[in-house]
Amino acid sequence: MEEAAALPAGERPGDRRLPGPATGGAGDEGRIEDVLAQPLVAAVEALGGYGGLVYLRSRDRRSLVLCVVAGMPRSLLRPWWRVPVGAALPMAEAYRSGGRLWLPDERATMLRFPQFTAALPYSFASAHQPVSVGGETVGVLVVLRSATREPLGEAAVVRVLHDAGRSTEERLAGLVRRAPAPVAADTGTGASAAADTVAHRTEYDGQPVGVRLPAPPAHPLRLGMVEWDLDSDRWWADDEALALLGLAREDFDGTTAGVEARVAPDDAHELRACRSDARAGMRIGSRHFRVLDEGAEGGRLRYRPVELWGHVVRAGSAGRLLVGALVEATGGVTAAEAAERLPDGLFSLDQDGRVTYANRRCVELLGRERDELLGHPPWQVIDWLHDPHYEDRYRAAMLSQEPVSYAVQDPEGAWLGFVLYPGVHGLTGRVFRTGPPAGAAAGPVPEAGTAPGGGTAGAAPPGADSAVPPPEAVAPPRAGALYHVVQMASALTEAVTVRDVCRAVSEQLLPAFGARELALYAVHEGRMHLLWESGYPEGFLDAFEGVPLEAELPGVHALTTRLPLFFESPEALSSAYPGISLDRMRAWSFLPLVASGRPVGSCILGWETSRRFTPDERSALIALGGLVAQALERARLYDAESAVARGLQEGLLPHRLPAIEGLVSTGRYLPGTQGMAIGGDWYDVIRTERGVALVIGDVEGHSVGAAAVMGQLRSAVHAFAASGHPPQEVVTHTNRLLADLEADTFATCCYIELDPATGRAFAVRAGHPPPLLRHPDGRTEALDLVGGVMLGVEANALYPVTAFTLAPGSVLALYTDGLVEQPGSDIGTGIEAVRRAFAHSGADSVEELADQLVGPARGVEDRPDDVALLLTAYRRTTGA
Repeated sequence: MEEAAALPAGERPGDRRLPGPATGGAGDEGRIEDVLAQPLVAAVEALGGYGGLVYLRSRDRRSLVLCVVAGMPRSLLRPWWRVPVGAALPMAEAYRSGGRLWLPDERATMLRFPQFTAALPYSFASAHQPVSVGGETVGVLVVLRSATREPLGEAAVVRVLHDAGRSTEERLAGLVRRAPAPVAADTGTGASAAADTVAHRTEYDGQPVGVRLPAPPAHPLRLGMVEWDLDSDRWWADDEALALLGLAREDFDGTTAGVEARVAPDDAHELRACRSDARAGMRIGSRHFRVLDEGAEGGRLRYRPVELWGHVVRAGSAGRLLVGALVEATGGVTAAEAAERLPDGLFSLDQDGRVTYANRRCVELLGRERDELLGHPPWQVIDWLHDPHYEDRYRAAMLSQEPVSYAVQDPEGAWLGFVLYPGVHGLTGRVFRTGPPAGAAAGPVPEAGTAPGGGTAGAAPPGADSAVPPPEAVAPPRAGALYHVVQMASALTEAVTVRDVCRAVSEQLLPAFGARELALYAVHEGRMHLLWESGYPEGFLDAFEGVPLEAELPGVHALTTRLPLFFESPEALSSAYPGISLDRMRAWSFLPLVASGRPVGSCILGWETSRRFTPDERSALIALGGLVAQALERARLYDAESAVARGLQEGLLPHRLPAIEGLVSTGRYLPGTQGMAIGGDWYDVIRTERGVALVIGDVEGHSVGAAAVMGQLRSAVHAFAASGHPPQEVVTHTNRLLADLEADTFATCCYIELDPATGRAFAVRAGHPPPLLRHPDGRTEALDLVGGVMLGVEANALYPVTAFTLAPGSVLALYTDGLVEQPGSDIGTGIEAVRRAFAHSGADSVEELADQLVGPARGVEDRPDDVALLLTAYRRTTGA
């Protein structure tokens, strides 16, 4: 998909040039792309890679923009020319964290970046080095490497990346020093002015510049033709083949033994393997072995590398005959001349997938003239290869740098096998007749002109560019365009609330398509209401808030007609909607958001420059509109249910703890940030006949059901405790109640009954973490309470009681596991961390202490579980 990035007036795409020295214009050293090319190529070569990329931050800091590409075609990477800074991609992660990343294979990539693997399901390794200037991260250098090459130690990778980062920083810093400061109304002074200068000179919004990796020097090719009678084991060879074997014709006896005598002893098996493969009916492709070269200077023994290519034919009474070519890898006639003599079709593609060579047999098999093929990707000029799958095979070969093979059925029903052999400067392909693959069946050919999603096109407003092009213009979306759909789908699967969905759409759509403005509207009671906006001038959208569905506006029409609208210029939009308010944007798309046939709203995107919306781009945007609609509808239902659940939970938790003489208690509750963001944690302080009961519990799950069960258990514990039951009976009865509910839910609980007059306490623990006790001298311990099974597991379970005594000045902490669970460590480690914080806190009150203990959990954005804490300070009752 062509990115139409906004550029200053007069600046060509890909021509980002920084100002030169004040004394004159900048030469090539003034181009930021040329400054970055040398360290990138050096890093690729040092790591044995096949490609490299450098991303720089965009002007609006929302995106990383591809600036330099080495060893890879720009067209292959077009979907990744601009990636969101917040995306779950390794280059974005390296930029955000400022730390280098080494992903040695697809498994490591999948474990850390599953969304990236979903979009690029190919086997390759990648290294990511942040690029900094003056201590500020401004971009990322990326090296791509074949995952099947010999593995590299992490220390070696780190060393290369460190050197590449340092070299890049030095070269960028030199460029910044040479260029004058940008003109601004008020650039500030000192550090702020320096920061502005660095920021301006390391931003990029152009198109990437391609850099070729150094190629080894070309050698002439020597080729000789051979025939090998597999039944009589006799050879015929032309003069060139005999010369490659180091034989004169009069010295060659025509036997396999005579050929083997010329082959290096270590490689004799390769020649015999050729015979075995050929007798089995297999083709011989690039079998390597070495032959003696007795013409070497100084009389030293030397070997010449050769390859054998060929296939088996039956020649009447002559039996089986291997017809092929003996090729010297380092010399001879041109490769094209050699290929013309082979029975298989051979072709070559440049890095962008365009045909640069096709031999005679290839032309015959593909049914196209050579001139029709040259200069075009084969999937564009051959109807029966016009499928994203076949372009994806080329993409897989180029990104993995490993051979790829597949079978295709031509229009006459014959099967052709394709093998692609990639290299950093393109790939060579082989095509040949083959049998149908196992289980193969001819599939239906899609009809041209079908509207995306299977629907039919309706009428668009006058002057609007129809969402669905005429049938002859419809083309299946390429894998590059589909990348954005896959990436958005992956991001939306993690979005839970409406706000999450809106944020994900903003972070993905704007950078992916180079748009500058985004507005998301939802329809409610026949009117359009703004959910989210980004990039609009302040107050511009106020006039559109709450407009009815009868309004003559493109966003409304897109929803009511369910047809996306695309306007490629302000004139086109003004013609269709006279008098509509315009801002600085120059092109727009209005996407209807429809989920399961129900209108949800509209998505509006704006671009700073006029643009041509390609069929691929339209298809991707239409598909993305459907994904956004489904995600918004799901999120709205979730938000509604979550609001009910939160209200239920807030109603069930105590609003105020009772004042007990001799005790000071306080509680804290933090909902989890995953799932429903509500759960079954609760705490309570209950007056009893013998003193006071301190209770904390945790019902498994995060849902309305979990909150409901929590409410029942809290009510039961309160009723049993207030009616005079001792601790053991309170927990036993509560356990039996939960088992009788048959809710398929379990819970943990810790119940402590305390006499404020004496400090005597009796505790029962049902599968719950142990309480923490801080003694008056500051010594803090986890109480060793005898425990029973979780509530609801066994109806007749028994729960032992543990007795202990609190000294005046003690503080007791009851908590749920959300406070002490830490990713990657066991719960014991978390309990110890909280115990240390509890012991060393200098808080002057239980309120301040409670805030300190839950502070780390409160600062975690991705909190998987609820957190509940009940703190009680024992002061002893007056006169006791």
